[in-house]
Amino acid sequence: MIQTIGILSPGDMGSAIGQALASRGMRVVAALDARSDRTRRLAAMAGIEDVGSVEQMVQLADAVLSVLVPADAVAAAERVAAALGAAGRGLLYADLNAISPATTRQIGTIVEAVGARFVDGGIIGPPPRGRSTRIYLSGPHATELLPLADSVLQILVAGEEIGQASGLKMCYAAMTKGLIALGTELLVTARRLDLAEPLQAELEHSQPALLAWLDRSVPTMPSKAHRWVGEMEEIAATFQAAGLTPRTLLGAAEMYEWVAGTPLGQETPEGRDESRGLAGTIAALATAPGVERD
Repeated sequence: MIQTIGILSPGDMGSAIGQALASRGMRVVAALDARSDRTRRLAAMAGIEDVGSVEQMVQLADAVLSVLVPADAVAAAERVAAALGAAGRGLLYADLNAISPATTRQIGTIVEAVGARFVDGGIIGPPPRGRSTRIYLSGPHATELLPLADSVLQILVAGEEIGQASGLKMCYAAMTKGLIALGTELLVTARRLDLAEPLQAELEHSQPALLAWLDRSVPTMPSKAHRWVGEMEEIAATFQAAGLTPRTLLGAAEMYEWVAGTPLGQETPEGRDESRGLAGTIAALATAPGVERD
């Protein structure tokens, strides 16, 4: 029975998931000895207990949920594996990061080598604040996390094989975040060509649903762009492993890397100007230097 959950790491998404679990009376802990002041603040606001080190966290937790930027997923698994090896105990380790099936299987090998039970996972949707978030799981131990499900955290099993949940996340994010990257690029281009108004009029006429989606999606993107670079690279690797071109999503990664380097990209999700809107976001990005090439 899972009573104590460890969160790696309580950033924007991790803290929201932790808060959803803590609000139901579960003990949620995190190792914040090397984390930023922002992460510590988010954890405290979510009711997540700081236990200091990863070593202490694995002593207390029945399960660990890894919710990190993709580039940190393997290193985080290695830290937990080292702590588990030293402690001589096992637990359930669920990797919920936006990583390729190949990276997921690598992480599974790392944690299973020290006796942990591994679950592959993928999160679809925004942090569960005021709306539900869907978490897809796969692997032989996926059903062990089903008791955590409620109306806020909707948990679904995608299959019995490690890699299925992460593969589903890769395909879905390719559509949503890939389209956000493309929409941002074309709108900035139109602005620089002095075509913003006629393009806006045409989109209102022929693509109103798409325009409304971009109006909701693009303004929230810059503060998260740095996290999406690695995600696009993982999707590209997934496509390549499936025998398709990786270049489409590598282009999206390049777009997000450019956005992350702009003033808008330096904002935090909770600190961004919510009044900026689509037009203001595009206008601000259009004034930034273009993508640098070697």
